[in-house]
Amino acid sequence: MALRIAIFGQAPFGRDVAERLAEAGHEIVGVYVPPDEGRPDPLGALAEERRWPLFRHKRFRRKAKAIPELVEEYRGLGADLNVLPFTTVILPPEIVDGPQHGSLVFHPSLLPAFRGGAALSWQIIMGATESGVTVFRADAGVDTGPIVVQRGGVTIEPTDTMGSLYFDKLYAMGVEATVEAVATVGEGRAKYRPQGKVGASEQGLVTNEVARIDWARSAGDVERLIRACDPSPGAWAEIDGEQVRFFGASMCPKYRDRAAGALLGSVLGVQKGALVLAANGGAVSVAKLRRGTGKKVPSGESGIAPEACFD
Repeated sequence: MALRIAIFGQAPFGRDVAERLAEAGHEIVGVYVPPDEGRPDPLGALAEERRWPLFRHKRFRRKAKAIPELVEEYRGLGADLNVLPFTTVILPPEIVDGPQHGSLVFHPSLLPAFRGGAALSWQIIMGATESGVTVFRADAGVDTGPIVVQRGGVTIEPTDTMGSLYFDKLYAMGVEATVEAVATVGEGRAKYRPQGKVGASEQGLVTNEVARIDWARSAGDVERLIRACDPSPGAWAEIDGEQVRFFGASMCPKYRDRAAGALLGSVLGVQKGALVLAANGGAVSVAKLRRGTGKKVPSGESGIAPEACFD
């Protein structure tokens, strides 16, 4: 059965989900995206092209309560289901629970593990070896609702960054899982499986504080943090008071012995155009970096001298 769907999302992922749902015969009765800030949002652009009702609200709550006029605006759409393929706003229960079939949410992890808004990064930071996607029905908790569709079996390689895990491995799977979940709801065959307690975890956002490199941590921890913050926000350290963000990290066994007697965070040398840094128990190669507000450049061409030391 075709459903009347309201979509809350943004970015190419939100666009691709909306397009697939429309192709499947569902009616898109409203699209909510963040206010424009520079470049047009892909989901918003698609809504304008398809002439779907488009709304741009920064928030839906005021002083922890739903904004009444926005709730009324939403109710006027007559949605059967909300789909949240990629959203950063917090919706009030008046909207989340408003339609007959509630709200379906996409999440890039195998729930109940890695609940929260930075699941991709935390999987790498904490050394997870398998990933996947989950589509669940929203409830009052943070990513705690019953599961409708879940797909796993995605290996997190030692070379994966947050970007490669998402774009190369989970993106297309997530679109398919979301479309499948909506189909099960429309056809009346959705099975809502409660999340278990075993393996459940919740992590916060990867703030600038989290992305700060602590050279006292193990070399493996440092290398995973850099990959987890690549491409955004970029794990960072300071040199002579300047903030430097690192990208393209890998372990560098060739320099392990040299790292043993070096200051933590110091530059051990250059290998294939990349700086090699001393870390606790090993050496980490960094392909690119960004100094201050400058552009991202090959680290070996950054002007940082051999034997310089990051704080």
